[in-house]
Amino acid sequence: MLTYRAIYVITLREFKRFFRQKGRLVVTAARPLIWLFIVGSGFTMLIDTEEVEYIQFILPGIVGMTILFSSIFSTISVVWDREFGFLREMLVSPVSRVTIVFGKLLSGTTLSVFQGAALLLIAPFLGLGVGVLDYLAMLVLMTLVALAITALGLFVASFLESLEGFNVIMNFIVLPMFFLSGALYPVGSFPPYIKVFAYINPLCYGVDSFKHVLLPGSGRLAAEFPMLLDVVFVSVFAVAFTFASALVFERRK
Repeated sequence: MLTYRAIYVITLREFKRFFRQKGRLVVTAARPLIWLFIVGSGFTMLIDTEEVEYIQFILPGIVGMTILFSSIFSTISVVWDREFGFLREMLVSPVSRVTIVFGKLLSGTTLSVFQGAALLLIAPFLGLGVGVLDYLAMLVLMTLVALAITALGLFVASFLESLEGFNVIMNFIVLPMFFLSGALYPVGSFPPYIKVFAYINPLCYGVDSFKHVLLPGSGRLAAEFPMLLDVVFVSVFAVAFTFASALVFERRK
């Protein structure tokens, strides 16, 4: 049974932790801007296309990267709390373990969407017309993608005992997910054996759904999958790993 007050407290705690860590705030704000303006500007000079500028093309991918890093590393709190004993206190409290899972999922998802939404504010400066309806559509899609990736991170973090192990495992997961997402280059340009891994990557479908909103039209730099496929795949992935995370937490001692 879910305890909504406990979910609120867990979420509030994660937000306070995020805004009190000044270094984390700086890195969170600087990382996507570095990729967007340094990588994007550099490749814009090298890639000749009449469809959209390369810096415009990678904006959906950079939004996806922001959500990926934020969602995955928000689950580090599980390992941190386990290492310093706070998780044990939550597990022996009257609050159900499913409530703890949903609290972690809600906090990670909300923080990720907050960061992605802030990054979207620069879209007009890149020459992309993002209206109110487009912004609302992006909020819905970002929430879905953030939930899916946070659930994946929570599932993996449930098995880890140390911060060192978390960093190694998550970097092993995060970088391939990003580079196989179509964020920097179209998925259609991948070799066939690489496409197999891209097709099981939830971020690939998340970034593609962002392209539907931010880069409407056709061409080799436009969205590559139907919007319905993007939404269904990410939704199924989110539901599957939410249940998997809840099951793992129920069985943890």
